[in-house]
Amino acid sequence: MGFITGNPPEVDAATFLERPFLDRVRATSTHWVDYGFGTPKMVHTIYILKLLVLYIGAGLTIATFTSSQNVFDIGTWWNEPIVYQKLILWTVLLESIGIAGSWGPLAGHFKPMTGGVLYWLRPGTIRLPPWPGKVPLTSGDTRTVFDVVLYAALLVNLVLALTLPGVHTWPVAAASANNAGLVVPSLLFPIIALLIIIGLRDKVIFLAARSEQYLPAILFFAALSFVDMIVALKLLIVVVWVGAGVSKIGHHFSMVVPPMISNTPWMPSKAIKRALYRNYPNDLRPSIVAGGVAHMLGTLVTVVTPLVLLFSTNHTLTLAAVVLMVAFHLFIVSTFPLAVPLQWNLLFAFATIFLFAGFPAWDGYGVTDMSSMWLPAGIVAALVFFPILGNLRPDLVSFLPSMRLYSGNWASATWAFAPGAEEKLDLFIPRPAPLTRTQLLATHTPEEADVVMHQLLSFRSMHSQGRALFSLMMRHLGEDIDIYSVREAEFSCNSLVAFNFGDGHFHNEHLITAIQRRCNFAPGEFIIAQIESQPLHKGVQEYKMIDAALGVIERGTYRVADAVAEQPWLPNGPIPFDVLWTLDSDGVEAKIREAMMREAMMRETMMRETDMAETYLVAQP
Repeated sequence: MGFITGNPPEVDAATFLERPFLDRVRATSTHWVDYGFGTPKMVHTIYILKLLVLYIGAGLTIATFTSSQNVFDIGTWWNEPIVYQKLILWTVLLESIGIAGSWGPLAGHFKPMTGGVLYWLRPGTIRLPPWPGKVPLTSGDTRTVFDVVLYAALLVNLVLALTLPGVHTWPVAAASANNAGLVVPSLLFPIIALLIIIGLRDKVIFLAARSEQYLPAILFFAALSFVDMIVALKLLIVVVWVGAGVSKIGHHFSMVVPPMISNTPWMPSKAIKRALYRNYPNDLRPSIVAGGVAHMLGTLVTVVTPLVLLFSTNHTLTLAAVVLMVAFHLFIVSTFPLAVPLQWNLLFAFATIFLFAGFPAWDGYGVTDMSSMWLPAGIVAALVFFPILGNLRPDLVSFLPSMRLYSGNWASATWAFAPGAEEKLDLFIPRPAPLTRTQLLATHTPEEADVVMHQLLSFRSMHSQGRALFSLMMRHLGEDIDIYSVREAEFSCNSLVAFNFGDGHFHNEHLITAIQRRCNFAPGEFIIAQIESQPLHKGVQEYKMIDAALGVIERGTYRVADAVAEQPWLPNGPIPFDVLWTLDSDGVEAKIREAMMREAMMRETMMRETDMAETYLVAQP
């Protein structure tokens, strides 16, 4: 990759859209094998500087200075509990602002590179309650002044908890040479309450703050005694690791590793990258090597090693397990995965050292050292509730609380717009950033921007979901797929709600309804193929086809085995589907009439507003 120019696909950008859709997918997916996203190394340099200066430099300085520690004397603070607490609060603050995960070009934020705070401090932007109409005082999909005040209050309380000194307690004094204390619990309860209230009104902010992991940690900080807190934090990180490991069992994770390593900027060897595929460029399914890397260095490590860390009382074994998990997280950071969860991985690397080397089980910080035998059982039961529910009923729980991290088993979607229809999103939805393609026009020609948009599609095509999503689009659009603007929904969603971390629930029917209410697409103008994650106990995934104007028009399932057996460009045609329900002709006609009435009302409103504006201008002297 070049430092400034990168390595774009070797295609004729001027004629690229004249090629059939699947031909475009093949060109960009085979390019991905050698170059990944082809990102200029200047972009990776920006991420590295942000990590070193903002996250590590500023974070450690704040955490140590406000705890009466010397940031340069690592030996005095690496196992200070208040430093660990403040690093978690620092991470939550950056995630909540939108300058940690899902930031910058590798997450689809090209200009501006930040979403988060620019959207969430602005009334009128889209918000997405998790259970619209079912929880009192959470209905609607428009951000209000009340929502902005709640969000601002969260940021203020995080800053207060970060900057104010801790409270000194005897248990911490006994465990620490410096006795810097702990964060004052009364500063943490407002953060807990605000995250919950905000989460009920907007699931995007709640999950952007990574509340599924950090909220339990903050609760442990506030409510538990010192030893109980340390052991509970161990249980939390082990549940995250093991949950992620269990979710990797199956077909999907083997398909995650090859495109992730292909996107690694420090690995120039095409031979190594191509070895992860069966027969480049004709067969891009994962090779035996890829399966071994995925399930030996991924699945096995994240299931077995955490259990060793939790229960081991052997010094050498524990230290080896600490080194292995630190190396695991640092390797993920080095690959610069899309959605860039770099801060999270660095925090988990430090957490491994702090919790298991700083407070080992043989020093009185084992599971059996908690104040009650029922406490670890209760904490584990609470921590595994959503992972169990989310893996049995993925339609009910986001993949983040389900702990399906990096698993490849995600809810996903593909959007398709009739020619010219996509422009409505920029015309009728006010927000700080335009659509991804529009952002790219600041540095690319329109033709080059179209190629980049297909690179995002090729990333999805390398995973099992992409084969199913493109198959659905082929079935419903037919030959028109070659002229529709097909988009990766995760990145389009980013520009509408400020954040996405691979969670297809962010752009489910609720977002489509919010979009349609603002844009009033005609039938056929905006088509969505949406699939749910695979339940742990089933070999099929559910799908929906949605027409923004008509609602859900088809439901069904497909066999995961059929999707993973195909190539990204579907040379054998669409994979088979089991259609369970379709909207009948009477339903279609009724929906079309409703859409026409809404469009007429919208036009009447626009005409009335135009007349009022013209009248006002005429009246001016």
